Amino acid sequence: MTESLPQQPGPPEAPGPAAEGRRHMIRRRALTLITIVLLIGVPAGYLAISASQSRDSGRDKEAKYAATGMTEGWPSKLQRRIYEVPVPVPSEEVAYYETNNWKTSRLYVQFETTAAGLDVFLAGLGVDRDALKKDRIAISDRAQRVTGWEFGGSGSWWGVVNEQEDPAPTQDVVVNMENPDYPMVYVVSHTVP
Repeated sequence: MTESLPQQPGPPEAPGPAAEGRRHMIRRRALTLITIVLLIGVPAGYLAISASQSRDSGRDKEAKYAATGMTEGWPSKLQRRIYEVPVPVPSEEVAYYETNNWKTSRLYVQFETTAAGLDVFLAGLGVDRDALKKDRIAISDRAQRVTGWEFGGSGSWWGVVNEQEDPAPTQDVVVNMENPDYPMVYVVSHTVP
């Protein structure tokens, strides 16, 4: 009787070429998937976020510019420089409105100032009080409708059109001198973009 010796497991078999090929294929597919996500998914996500922010910004601008009439407060320094409207200090009741289209850009500004402030403003335009003409309503009916200004009622109205060569803006100015110590100034400055 011969005893049989327990069989010892042999050396581990190396994976066959089929198993190794399958692992390589899975790894390659995983790398391809990660690459696609990084190259397409991340920029697509960025575009979606950017589009949402842009849409919100557009809505804010639309609401701002859909408002009719004047906005209380000072126009920006950039607006005052582009349209050459030197609002003097001190000034009260300052309000403005800007419109832009392919043909003309306009800045409408109103403010109450002192007699000296009026002189400073006119000097900033390159004119003086002698340029103002009594009962001259230099601002068009269209501009009055846009802003809600009315120059027909009581008041001592003086006006001037400060025409300049392009690209400098032209300013249409009406001043209510009913109270000469605190004149109310209305300006429409328009320029070709």
